[in-house]
Amino acid sequence: QVRVVESGGGLVQPGGSLRLSCTASGSIFSISAMGWYRQAPGRQRELVATIFSGSSTNYGDSVKGRFTISRDNAKNTVYLQMNSLTPYDTAVYFCRISSNLGDNYWGQGTQVTVSS
Repeated sequence: QVRVVESGGGLVQPGGSLRLSCTASGSIFSISAMGWYRQAPGRQRELVATIFSGSSTNYGDSVKGRFTISRDNAKNTVYLQMNSLTPYDTAVYFCRISSNLGDNYWGQGTQVTVSS
């Protein structure tokens, strides 16, 4: 069984920063991609950022230049550094871990609220 746990969410003022972490544990085959998605009330779940096994990255248009994704393969952990946060970034952030076998594992999500 694979367990995916996110942490690091919280309340931050506009213009502030947060760093999210996500760790996968359990019986998971080789990890290919690790990514972050988010979903706000009334909006569809959207891609925030993905990082692949070769360290190439992909970002959603709304976060380019503000968010940075990174990973620590030894720890099966992915990070999301979020800077210059705006109220639009308020959402539940979900971590997705993809294996080389094509399996996807999701965490329960962590709330990020940007408000003054």
